[in-house]
Amino acid sequence: MKKIILVFNLIILTCIGCKNMSTTPTAKVENFLEKYQSMDSSVLNQLDLIIENRNDLTDEQKSNYKSLMEKQYQNLSYEIKNKNINDNNANVTVEVETYDYRNALNKSEAYFDSNEKKFKTGDGKLDLKKYWDYKIEEMTKVNDRIKNEIVFTLHKENKKWVLDEISDTDREKIHGLYRG
Repeated sequence: MKKIILVFNLIILTCIGCKNMSTTPTAKVENFLEKYQSMDSSVLNQLDLIIENRNDLTDEQKSNYKSLMEKQYQNLSYEIKNKNINDNNANVTVEVETYDYRNALNKSEAYFDSNEKKFKTGDGKLDLKKYWDYKIEEMTKVNDRIKNEIVFTLHKENKKWVLDEISDTDREKIHGLYRG
C-alpha cells in the first residue's frame, strides 16, 4: 500500500512540475516560436491578413508570397541564449535562424535601379506586377540563412507569465526580412 501511495505521489509531483515548467518565461517564448514552426492557425490567419491587405500584389503573387513565408516558418530554428527574471518581468534572448529573404530583396532593388527599363510598360510607367514577380522569383531561390537576435519581454499577470507583443522589427527577423 505504501508503494502505491508513493507512486501516486510521484505521478502528482511530476504533473505539477510539468505544469510549472510550461509556465516559465522560456517555455512561453518556445511555445510562441513553435506556433510558427507548426504553422498554427493563429499564425497563418495573421499572415493571411497581412497579405490580403497588400493591394500591390496579384492573387498569384499573394499565393507565392504566402508559400515563401510558410517555408520560412517551417524552417525557422532558434536557440535560447539567455533569460533574465526580475520579479514580475522577464527577458528571454533568442537567436533565430531564417532564410535571408532580405538579401534577395536588396539584390532585387539593386537590379531594378540599374535595369529600370526592364520593369517599365510601353508608356514608360513602372510595371509593379513585373517588379513583384522578379522580387518573389529571387526570394524563391534563397538558400542562405541568417541569424538574428530577438529579446522577448514578458510580465506576470495573475501569477502567470504573459509574452508582450513583439515589435515589427522582431517580426521582420522571424520573416527573414530584417534590414539590419
